Amino acid sequence: MAILRMVDAKKLSSKERQEKLQEITLALLKGQVTAHKATAKTKELKRARARLLTLAHHEEAKKA
Repeated sequence: MAILRMVDAKKLSSKERQEKLQEITLALLKGQVTAHKATAKTKELKRARARLLTLAHHEEAKKA
């Protein structure tokens, strides 16, 4: 999986972000089941998930 930058995440529609978030979460769960240590891939997946969640929270704050 490629690195997800904030600039790229902002270009995605909200539906695409949700799909990407589900994909990343699933990959994280699969990775954590097989290995308990934090690898570079695991760290990058966590960062990408955090970026997507941050954008989702900012969207909700703007709507409220």
